[in-house]
Amino acid sequence: MIKINLALQGGGAHGAFTWGVLDRILEDEDIEIAAISGTSAGALNAAALKSGMVKDGREGAREALAWVWGKVGAVPQDGFTQWLNMWSPSNQVLADALEKSPAFAAMDMMQRMMSPYVYGPLLKNPLEGILNQLDFASVCGVAGPEIHICATNVRSGKIRVFAGKEITPEAIMASACLPTVFQAVEIFDPKTGQTEAYWDGGYTGNPALYPLFLPHLPDDILIVNINPLYRQELPTQTQSIQNRINEISFNSSLFRELRAIDFVKRLLIDGKLPSGTMKDVLVHMVADDALMNTLNVATKTVAIPVMLQRLKDAGRTAADQFLTAHKADLNKRSTVDLTAMFS
Repeated sequence: MIKINLALQGGGAHGAFTWGVLDRILEDEDIEIAAISGTSAGALNAAALKSGMVKDGREGAREALAWVWGKVGAVPQDGFTQWLNMWSPSNQVLADALEKSPAFAAMDMMQRMMSPYVYGPLLKNPLEGILNQLDFASVCGVAGPEIHICATNVRSGKIRVFAGKEITPEAIMASACLPTVFQAVEIFDPKTGQTEAYWDGGYTGNPALYPLFLPHLPDDILIVNINPLYRQELPTQTQSIQNRINEISFNSSLFRELRAIDFVKRLLIDGKLPSGTMKDVLVHMVADDALMNTLNVATKTVAIPVMLQRLKDAGRTAADQFLTAHKADLNKRSTVDLTAMFS
């Protein structure tokens, strides 16, 4: 049995790509998922996978993921997005049309001009109704993969990783709380005795890798990256500039941890650290930057069923290509050249 850990990035509706990756990995009975660290959409995917797996094994996990994303795609849409579903244009055309649609423009303007606190209790995260239908007794239980959920403490600016019985619907919503869209999620912290406010975990860990360094977990970490590492086109419009700023900031914490892993690996190779002193993490990555470069902030924000299905299909294809090329490398060696990545 090949045991691996998963690190699942956040990225709004683009998290459907991760759904596809997980769907393909769950088909492979040679691979066991030991632990998952997830942020935002990655946290949602992690919770869905575990709730289904504990109940009905691999098929249960696949069904739970399909159910969750079916619900995400069923969030009420305006007539324009329904028309896009029927028309089904190319990814680039769909993304551009959605970004220029009156409905998205109005929503974007409201987010820029009005604080989410203006709406008071009327503003609710649409994920709340979906999360309340998941079996959190299973998500928090000891059976199945360990789950670690990342959020950002608003007051301290530090990362907060929820694990075990700390994982609740509120913790998932905290991990996915964009501060310009939703009010901070407040959760009582028994460690401090205070109620703490949280924003999206992407600001401090997208996702955090260090919870996966624990000695009892396998050395392999498979990162599912949905924020493009590189964009060829220079952003020149307000929305595209802000989107790229968010992508860069949401990737920065991941880069810091990958640099640290690379540093430790070089110390181990050079013999400057005795073998076994620190974990020799084996890093793998599944991504599709070519696809993500055709998408934009609108496809990340608005969950259109046709785009969710395309993202899922792309995720399955990317995972299948990874397994074909690198399954034999798992538990043996890294398949990401970190030195080249940072050169």
